[in-house]
Amino acid sequence: MRKIIPALVVLSLMLASFSAGMQYQRGDVNRDGNVSITDVTCLIDYLLNGAWPDDTIPEDTIPYDTIPIDTIPVDTIPVDTLPPVPQNKTFTVNGVSFTMIAVQGGTFTMGATPEQGNQAEDKEKPAHDVTLSDFYIGETLVTQELWQAVMDGSNPSYYHDNPQRPVERVSWNDCQTFIARLSLMLGQWFRMPTEAEWEYAARGGVNSLGYRFAGSNTVGDVAWYTVNAFDVGSSSPDYGPHPVAKKMPNELGIYDMSGNVHEWCNDWSSATYYSESPSENPKGPSSGTKRIVRGGCWFSADRACRVSSRSDAAPSTTGSTVGFRIAL
Repeated sequence: MRKIIPALVVLSLMLASFSAGMQYQRGDVNRDGNVSITDVTCLIDYLLNGAWPDDTIPEDTIPYDTIPIDTIPVDTIPVDTLPPVPQNKTFTVNGVSFTMIAVQGGTFTMGATPEQGNQAEDKEKPAHDVTLSDFYIGETLVTQELWQAVMDGSNPSYYHDNPQRPVERVSWNDCQTFIARLSLMLGQWFRMPTEAEWEYAARGGVNSLGYRFAGSNTVGDVAWYTVNAFDVGSSSPDYGPHPVAKKMPNELGIYDMSGNVHEWCNDWSSATYYSESPSENPKGPSSGTKRIVRGGCWFSADRACRVSSRSDAAPSTTGSTVGFRIAL
């Protein structure tokens, strides 16, 4: 029996070759120009004795392209034929480098998922499934150093003693000016992330471990928030927004998606959008009066630093608690 089963597989392939454009008709196993009981006898003889008539069929008469693909073991497929995994990209503008994290697309549940507990608010409901395409998002918030490199040395930030602090006191409109200039300088069309992209990245994308905050269930591991950045008092060096990437990154290697400064998203805000959002690559309402803000800040309680927490503000709003990161 062990000999017969592999023999049947080979027979099916060889019979396929005779029916795939060769000069012999289907079933003409012994190649005598006829299909008869003799062909059946030849097949039985092969199963019992392992020999074709005259043993004269050369191996190269089996056309490779007639072998069904599902008979090829998966582990024999060369690695270089598999779809490429998106790679992070690093850019440099006027001597300042920044990295964009490649986020592999996928489906996730957006909004008030169970780990958010009783802190989830009505504007985070209903939780709903969203599917996103691949995209890139900033490894860090836009720093004051990068802002100055793009905006001819200007710096609107209140806390401006360290160029690695996130830029703040920038409106949504100001950020669009920065993005347009950066895009022209580098020949890449940068943009703000959509709200769905922001939350998917904050949750860790396909690597998500289901944390409440961006990279941990312990807010202090990943966020500068009221306890460690405001309650310490204004005379403390830990007061206010902090240089980026000083806390743990999340599952994708992205920093400060919880706390530090609020982050503008591209979407208009609507209280009913979660109930009517498209399931694929949602981009928010077509109009509105406020833009979405995400992530919490150094002035926020821990509940505002959760990955599903939402807020909004007029696009002209500025403050020392508001910054942004870019997408591509």
